[in-house]
Amino acid sequence: AEPTATGLRNAVDFIAELRQSTDLSTLPVGRRVVVIGGGMTAVDAAVQSRKLGAEEVTIVYRRGAEAMSASAVEQQWAQTNGVTIRHWAAPKEVLSENGAVKGVRFAATALSSGKLVETGETFTLDADMVLKAIGQTFVAEPVGNRIALEGGRIATDAEGQTSLARVWAGGDCRVGGRDLTVEAVEHGKVAAVSIHAALMA
Repeated sequence: AEPTATGLRNAVDFIAELRQSTDLSTLPVGRRVVVIGGGMTAVDAAVQSRKLGAEEVTIVYRRGAEAMSASAVEQQWAQTNGVTIRHWAAPKEVLSENGAVKGVRFAATALSSGKLVETGETFTLDADMVLKAIGQTFVAEPVGNRIALEGGRIATDAEGQTSLARVWAGGDCRVGGRDLTVEAVEHGKVAAVSIHAALMA
C-alpha cells in the first residue's frame, strides 16, 4: 500500500533535483531515510541523503548482497559513507501520519526452491523520507512508433544512435544497458562524439 504523503519520492526525481540544484541547503532531506532498491540509483540516493545531512540512511533490498545490481564496490562505498544495507526484506506498506511518511513495514524474505518467498516475519523501519529506487520502464508514448524498441528498451547502434534521427540513448534504458553509473557515463561520452560528428557533417 502506498499513501499520498510528503516524504515519499522516486529516487530518480530526488537525484535529478539534487543535480540541478544551485543551492543544496534548500533541498529537503529526511532525518531518517529509507531507500528501497538494490541498484546504483539506490546507492546514489542513499549516499547523497547522508551528505545532505540525514542522520540515518538505510537501503533495503529484497534479496542478498550478491543479487544487487549495485556492485560490491558500490555497496561498500555506501557503507563507507554511513549507509546501512539490509538484505532479505520486501516492502509491504508505507506508513504515514497526518499526511507525512513515518515509516515502512517490511516482510522478511528468503529463497525456497529457488523462489523468493516471505517468511512470515515482519518489521518496521521509522522514516520521515522514503525513496523508491525499484526500477523504471521506458514510456514510448512521447515518441510514438518513431523509435525502435527491443524488449521494452531503446534499440541503438554501437554509438547510441536510435532509429529516430538526431536522437541518441544510453544507460539502462538502452538495449543491453545495465544499472551502472560508469556504463551510463561511457555511453554519454560515446554518444557525444557521435553527436559532434553528426553536427559537423
